[in-house]
Amino acid sequence: QVQLVESGGGVVQAGGSLRLSCAASGRTFSAMAWFRQAPGKERQFVSTINWGDASTAYTDSVKGRFAFSRDEGKNTGHLQMNSLKPEDAAVYYCAAGLWSAAKDMSSWRAYGYWGQGTQVTVSS
Repeated sequence: QVQLVESGGGVVQAGGSLRLSCAASGRTFSAMAWFRQAPGKERQFVSTINWGDASTAYTDSVKGRFAFSRDEGKNTGHLQMNSLKPEDAAVYYCAAGLWSAAKDMSSWRAYGYWGQGTQVTVSS
């Protein structure tokens, strides 16, 4: 089992910034990701990080605005979100799993462990 605890959500004005954190404990994992889900919409991939080499991938709508990093010593991932837009508002979920080139790491199916979610609200 991998336990994931998210923090850092909140309310911010459009154009502002937030930093989400995901603290992991328990079994080892090699990939961490962020997904988001707005009311009435499907869960959407935001970003993923290879825990070993820190390589990252992002969905197009957040490229250049969001940055995913990891602190190996603290087993914590951080999603820095800048220039936030109202359409970024959602519940953000942290997920963890095993990295594989054979898997679509932007799919929720690639991750076996999930956090409880943290709300991000962006006011216009």
